[in-house]
Amino acid sequence: MNIHIIGGGNLGVAIALGISKYTKENQVTITRRNTESIIYLEKNGIQVSSVNTNGIDEADIIILTIKPYQVDHVLEEIASKIEGKTVVSAVSGVSIEAIQKKIKNNNAVVRIMPNIAIQFGESATCIAFEEKDKKEAEKVISLFQKLGTAPVIEEKLMDAATVLGACGTAYALRYIRASMQAGIEIGFDSQTALAIAAQTAKGAAQMLLEEKIHPEQLIDRVTTPQGCTIVGLNEMEHQGFSSSLIKGIKTSLQKIKE
Repeated sequence: MNIHIIGGGNLGVAIALGISKYTKENQVTITRRNTESIIYLEKNGIQVSSVNTNGIDEADIIILTIKPYQVDHVLEEIASKIEGKTVVSAVSGVSIEAIQKKIKNNNAVVRIMPNIAIQFGESATCIAFEEKDKKEAEKVISLFQKLGTAPVIEEKLMDAATVLGACGTAYALRYIRASMQAGIEIGFDSQTALAIAAQTAKGAAQMLLEEKIHPEQLIDRVTTPQGCTIVGLNEMEHQGFSSSLIKGIKTSLQKIKE
């Protein structure tokens, strides 16, 4: 497919790199008004342009990775050139209905919420669409399944998906950073502490994805009676580990809905 990404920020670039590295026979174009910071993408076979409509006629899928306030202007700019093409929106807080109204319902519209780990083929990309667009959406699902996981959700859960899957990257990284800091305190140099903390988090996640069981079942394998793991876990819970994480996720969702 020819894939046209409008918006060369962090997410747009991550998607472009992920597609170029982990899929075959897909041609990617990415646009940004000032291309200086993304011109290096051409070394990966990605076409870069400062004009949103450049090459859009050949596109099969158009992915929007822009800010919500840019949506009206961008859709007005491209509307006359995208009839019959699938529009894929990674824009937070903008509904399928709102996009369809802007482009006069001439396109299948699919909403996605990936995260920047898509650059490494490890995104959890939530996808929502209307039933009438199922055929076109299946192509989008197939594409993003090659770049991690691609669960289909109801559109009303897209804000929650943003918090859990996209903001969640930062939450996971903050855990790793804290673990690294603790590692330094107990004797490791910073690079060794980071390597251990990051790989341990990666391994824990991989076990969950492979075995598809509740986290507590895996925790039980690590904790032994009167052992060092259980006392550490209990101290973290006494200090509000789980409750603070839950509160943080809910607070982020409240912010999106404001």
